[in-house]
Amino acid sequence: MKVAWIGLGRLGLPCAVAATWKGHDVVGYDVDEKRMGYDPQPYIEAGPEGEGDFNTHLAVSGLAVAVPKRGVLTFARSLPEAIVGAEIIFVAVQTPHHPDFEGITPLTDARTDFHYKYLIDVCWEIAAHVKPEQTVAIMSTVLPGTTRRELMPMLANRCHVVYNPSFIAMGTTMQDYLNPEFVLLGHEDPQGLDTLRGYYEVTVPNAPIKPMSIESAELSKVAYNTAISTKIAVANTMMEICQAISGADVDDVTDAMKSAHRRLASGAYMDAGMGDGGGCHPRDNIAMSWLASELNLSHNLFDDIMKCRDDQAERLAKNMLFESKTELLPMGIYGYAYKPNSKITTGSAALLVYEFLRRVSIDTVLVDPLISTPMKIEMEMDKPRVWLYGCNHAGGASVEWAKGSVVIDPFRVIPDREGVNVIRVGEA
Repeated sequence: MKVAWIGLGRLGLPCAVAATWKGHDVVGYDVDEKRMGYDPQPYIEAGPEGEGDFNTHLAVSGLAVAVPKRGVLTFARSLPEAIVGAEIIFVAVQTPHHPDFEGITPLTDARTDFHYKYLIDVCWEIAAHVKPEQTVAIMSTVLPGTTRRELMPMLANRCHVVYNPSFIAMGTTMQDYLNPEFVLLGHEDPQGLDTLRGYYEVTVPNAPIKPMSIESAELSKVAYNTAISTKIAVANTMMEICQAISGADVDDVTDAMKSAHRRLASGAYMDAGMGDGGGCHPRDNIAMSWLASELNLSHNLFDDIMKCRDDQAERLAKNMLFESKTELLPMGIYGYAYKPNSKITTGSAALLVYEFLRRVSIDTVLVDPLISTPMKIEMEMDKPRVWLYGCNHAGGASVEWAKGSVVIDPFRVIPDREGVNVIRVGEA
C-alpha cells in the first residue's frame, strides 16, 4: 500500500521504516525538519530483529533499487503533500503530559488528562485535504472518549477513521511493531476496518486482529500499560517483603509467580527492581487516575498504582540516606536511563529516587554509562559513595566500584567485591 506517516518522533519514524520493511511505500511528514531524512538519529534503537542499529535500516529505507520487494520511505514538504494518494494516513503525533506528570517527580495532588492540542491541530489540517476514500488511523495515546469528542467531528464525514494504537517500546520499536501480540482496530465503518485489515495482513500476517469500538480500543491501550505498571508494583512489593523477612528471596517468589501461566498470565515485567518508567506507563496511569476521578469510580486503582511507585522510590531514597549517614559517605546513582541499553530518561524511576533525595537538599551525583562523559564517570566512580544501581545496562553489573563504597542493588546482579558492601534488595 501507499501510506502517509504523520509524526516522525522516536516511535513514529521507526514504525514508518518498519512499514517499508514489509513492502509499503511510505511518505513521512513532521513539523520538525530534522526528523525528515536518512541521517542517523541520536537515540538508540535496534533493527527489526531487536538487534543492530536502526539507523542502518533508516538509510536503506530510501533505496528502492538496492532492496527489492521492500517499500521506500520518502519525505514531504508539507502535510497536504504527504497525504496525497495515500490509502492510509497514520497519525503518530504526541499527546504529552505536563512534566509534573512524567514520572520523574513525586505525584502532586493534581491529576490531568493528556494534552491534545498537537493531535487536534494535525487532524484539522488533515480534514481540510483528505478524500472520502482515504482512511485516517489514529495511533496517538488518548483516554477513552477522546476520538469521538475531539476528532470525529472534524473527520467523520470526510473520510474513514480507525483508532489503531501500537504496543511498542522505545529501543525495540521496529521489532515490537512487526511482532505484535495482537492488532487493535477501533472503528465504526466496515470500509475503514477492511483497509486497515488489509494493511496488517501484509505487515504482520500472523497477528490476531481485534476489531472493536473506538472507545474500547482507546481503553485497551491505556489498560495494557496500566496492567504492566501493576505487575511491576506487585513484584517490587514482594521485594520489600523479602528484604524485611529473613530467608525470603524475591527472585524465588517472582519465579514461582511467572510459572503460574494459567492464572497470572505471562511472566513479563514480573521481575523486582526499579519502578515502572518510560514515556507511556507513568503518564498513562496518572491520566487514568484523572479519568477515574472524573467518572467518580468506586475506587481509584490508578492512583494507588502511582502512589505505590512513588512510595517504593522513596523507600530506596531512605535506604540510601540511612547508609550515607551510617558510613559517612556521599551518594550517587549509577544508571538513570528509564530502561537498560537506552539513553532515554523520560519517566525514569532512578530520577524519581534522585528527586526524593534532592528535595531534602542532599547532593547526589548522577552517572550513566550511555549518557555521561567518560571523564565524569571516572571522576565520580573513583571515590567511595553510597551508590544506587539504578539501571541494569548490559555489562553494568561488572562495573568497578571504589573501595569503601556501599552499592544498593535492586536487581540483585552485582557480585561480591573486596572492600565493597553490596546490598541486594530482596535477596535472602
